[in-house]
Amino acid sequence: MKSLKTFFSVLLIMTGMVLIAAACASEPIEVTVPVEVTKEVTVVVTQIVTQEVEVIITPEPGPEVPYEERWASSAHAAADTEPFRHWDAEDPAEVPETCAKCHTSSGYQDYLAADGSEFGVVNTPHQPETLGVTCEACHNDATISLTSVVMPSGVEITGLGDEARCMQCHQGRSSKVQVDAAIAEAAVEDDVVSENLRFINIHYYAAAATKYGNIAQGGYQYEGKTYDANFAHVDGYTSCIGCHDPHTLEVKVETCTGCHTDVETVEDFKNVRMAGSLVDYDGDGDISEGIAGEIEGMREVLYAAIQAYAADTLGAPLIYDAVTYPYFFGDANADGAVTEGEEGFASWTPRLLRAAYNFQVVSKDPGGYAHGGKYLIQLMYDSIEDLNAEAVAGLTRIDHGHFAGSEEAFRHWDEDGGVPGSCAKCHSADGLPLFLAEGVSISQPTSNGLKCATCHDSVSEFTRYAVTSVTFPSGKTIELEEGDDSGLCLSCHQGRSSKAAVDKALGDKELDTVDEGIRFLNIHYFAAGATRYGTEVQGAYEYNGNEYAGYFEHVPGADQCFECHNAHQLEVEVEDKCSECHEVSSVEDLATIRGEETPDYDGDGDTTEGIAGEISTLMDALYAAIQTYAAENATPIVYDTHAYPYFFADDGTGAPGDGYSTWTPRLLKAAYNYQYVQKDPGAFAHNGKYVVQFLIDSIADMGGDVSAYTRP
Repeated sequence: MKSLKTFFSVLLIMTGMVLIAAACASEPIEVTVPVEVTKEVTVVVTQIVTQEVEVIITPEPGPEVPYEERWASSAHAAADTEPFRHWDAEDPAEVPETCAKCHTSSGYQDYLAADGSEFGVVNTPHQPETLGVTCEACHNDATISLTSVVMPSGVEITGLGDEARCMQCHQGRSSKVQVDAAIAEAAVEDDVVSENLRFINIHYYAAAATKYGNIAQGGYQYEGKTYDANFAHVDGYTSCIGCHDPHTLEVKVETCTGCHTDVETVEDFKNVRMAGSLVDYDGDGDISEGIAGEIEGMREVLYAAIQAYAADTLGAPLIYDAVTYPYFFGDANADGAVTEGEEGFASWTPRLLRAAYNFQVVSKDPGGYAHGGKYLIQLMYDSIEDLNAEAVAGLTRIDHGHFAGSEEAFRHWDEDGGVPGSCAKCHSADGLPLFLAEGVSISQPTSNGLKCATCHDSVSEFTRYAVTSVTFPSGKTIELEEGDDSGLCLSCHQGRSSKAAVDKALGDKELDTVDEGIRFLNIHYFAAGATRYGTEVQGAYEYNGNEYAGYFEHVPGADQCFECHNAHQLEVEVEDKCSECHEVSSVEDLATIRGEETPDYDGDGDTTEGIAGEISTLMDALYAAIQTYAAENATPIVYDTHAYPYFFADDGTGAPGDGYSTWTPRLLKAAYNYQYVQKDPGAFAHNGKYVVQFLIDSIADMGGDVSAYTRP
């Protein structure tokens, strides 16, 4: 720039910064300014002597901004898009307190008190962004120490790392709590339209709400139902920034190919489906499609159920528009499209609001299939069922046992915040690997069932942990032959008690004397390994002086856990294995299997029924003997297989009262064996003869008549 001055001052003014430079008129004036002010510089000179001089303004090299180019390509930097420009036409043009936290960098810092204000609240409107979400939003004194986030439900998720910065915004704006509050305020029955109800929106990209499932309660969770919790994925990829580049926001595709070998692009993730999800959620018969396809299929079923309910039950057809607020519209002309003059849907009932809210939860998290797909499936299934119970026919809500994360086996400890060491080996995702490595169990976080790394020591090669010996609750150890992978299964499917534990608890107490110190001992669930090894591990109560069957060897090719059961679905391989020797075509048919030379164990004269039938008759006889003995020697007793502690005092009507407490040693032994068989539903196949032996012995010890039985 040129100016007629001989000696002057140059004032550079921008953002309150003033620099002064002076020089003689005989030489050009060179002014160096910070790089950030070079676009808006005002040069003001004061005349002393008239003379033409030259002023040269040179930007001062500024500090290099890390990851600036990566950030510039992200949605956070797209300052000209709707998330940042939505308020430009407002009067005044400012972002309100309710939106500023996530739509302005200054509002985000305001919320986190990085500006010295109150933490956890935005107190004033903020100016619309010109640069998007800038470096200062995520990199400041407040975010450095950030380790928790409060979700819209009011739940605080703690123990976080840098992903806490992401989760402040990517959590949605509503939850089950807000939906329940609106319904409570309307105070109407489920199917009654209320003018006080309006659609509640989760808002966009609530990935954290999806990921943290029943912890965050971002979706509408129906009373009486249980849901998956935090989706932990695999080590190193359990947080937002573990999977997403924090600056470009893109998924780190190249790091995923170690396990997902068919993935080359982000779109390919929609085709991902692992062995822990081998059920047909959406009922279309395709279990090879990715979880994204299952979610979309179920979403279509939910939308159809919503429309049918609105039209048939309320007489108010509706339609959904994903990009137009308020998303749900009355479809007055029933043309299936939002047309001019059709307004936001207004005939809301509590039942419809819950389902529509969940539909939006799924719709507004496009990566939900990866963030917590099974949680979304559960939300939709329950919404469909609530609208029309018949509409869930053919749909599937949960996975097979090891992966049924919403079920009691994994959700039992949610209120405690973790799985205790005594249970963690088998009821948490990381408990078994720790036990195999260190030989101990410690408390673990709750999980959504087992994960790949629970059984596979390499999740890229999918090799399994080699377990060559297993110690059972009795203290007895089984050494496995080379090539026998059953040890991995036996580590958990062994029960939690044994004859040794029962004998230790009873000591030398009088057999028929009630003792307040006796408590029921539970074998626990699915102790198939203990059944199969019989007297070698003494999982059942074996009566002294009697002999018992040992390991049930079966036949080559079908004598290991993995050879009979599918390792992931857990179902018996009936068609591939059993049908070669037995006339069976379904799992139910297995109960009819009986050896040609099998005697009539239960004495009912039927030598055609399967071993399962023989055991069933003996179970009935044992329960009758237990009840007779209890009524004569202690307190009348009843059993409930689904309720802890399983044995209850008869309340006088034959129904369960309080937990049973008047045990005698003799009664405890028989009750222990009765529970043993109840909790191994495949006992007839795992080692039927062993089971028949200890059942007959239990009946005899209870004083029952066993003269008609044949003991193997």
